[in-house]
Amino acid sequence: MNGKPLVSIVSAGLSKFGKLEGLYAREIFALAAKEAYDRCPKLNPKKDIKALFVGQMGESYEHQGHTGATMADWAGLLHVPATRTEAACASSGAALRAGIYAVLSGLCDTVMVGGVEKMTHRSTAEVTEYLAMASDYPFEQWNGITFPGLFALMATAHMNAYGTTEKDLSMVAVKNHYHGSMNPKAQIQKEITLEQALSSRVVAWPLKLYDCSLITDGASCIIITKPELARKYTDTPVHIIGSGQASDTIGLYERESFTSLKAAKIAAKQAYEMAAVKPEDVDLAEVHDCFTIAEIIAYEDLGFCKPGGGGKLVESGETRLGGRLPVNTSGGLKSKGHPVGATGTAQAYEMYLQLTGQADKRQVRDAEVGLTHNLGGSGATAAVHVYRRA
Repeated sequence: MNGKPLVSIVSAGLSKFGKLEGLYAREIFALAAKEAYDRCPKLNPKKDIKALFVGQMGESYEHQGHTGATMADWAGLLHVPATRTEAACASSGAALRAGIYAVLSGLCDTVMVGGVEKMTHRSTAEVTEYLAMASDYPFEQWNGITFPGLFALMATAHMNAYGTTEKDLSMVAVKNHYHGSMNPKAQIQKEITLEQALSSRVVAWPLKLYDCSLITDGASCIIITKPELARKYTDTPVHIIGSGQASDTIGLYERESFTSLKAAKIAAKQAYEMAAVKPEDVDLAEVHDCFTIAEIIAYEDLGFCKPGGGGKLVESGETRLGGRLPVNTSGGLKSKGHPVGATGTAQAYEMYLQLTGQADKRQVRDAEVGLTHNLGGSGATAAVHVYRRA
């Protein structure tokens, strides 16, 4: 596409992230949809939105399937075709791809894309079991390994290969909590010290409590349309100019590398080529920091630094607000929270705010090009999108 807009975001919505007691997933999604509608008064949802694609990882949390129709009903979109996409923690990243397909195909002019998960009413053991369904059941889950364990394997491999340290991991957490302290919708809006992160209890060595993302309730959505229609709805659209998605083996043990995620590298290459940009053109990024090591590996897979350079990059301060390439200005999964199905489009929501100058205290000055990086499982799915200020 040579950098031409694929679709344009004309509005976006996000619920508060955290422990939202007394609310079903459908009610949380309705909150995100309402914000998107309120932000775009020129849009008539019932008339203009022609389809809904909503990411949700699992029915187990609420014992409720048939997510597409349920969310369409509660978002006031009764009768539109509504489809749930499932790609573990990349479920709404995959939904965004589906929405882009729908618009580019010509079947729909304007669609809503979103994601939702309600997790906090379940015990930690139950959530761990449900999340583990995104790993390889007979060879990983059945044998007792969890996602902290899988990412701990990646971390120890990275430490062994490149000299990455526990301090490097903790610095990711400190940075993202600093960013999250300025996000009124984040689950944890407080800063932490390096000492707190390093001394927190071990979950799966070298990953400690502050290296791990949160169990969260939340929903997110964006409204996308044909670029030529965007100004009908808003004076400040955000163009999506690149999109990539790829897969890898479901089991970590089958991968060619433990220190890089091939699906993310392929998806990034696709998105960069479509957008006609290079890593050095990116002004800010939201990456999938389900664990702190995942952010360090993302720096490398996205070309922000050389393989093995992720630890030094976070130490340099370049990925902090005010640095050359702020990463996870929302607070990331680490501080904002990780309602797994909602994460992909929550990243897009942050990009919409940043590229329209609405990010308040965490605003990146003069940002023109942004990137989102959304992983599923231990990296069996990856979706990367590139955005440009209109």
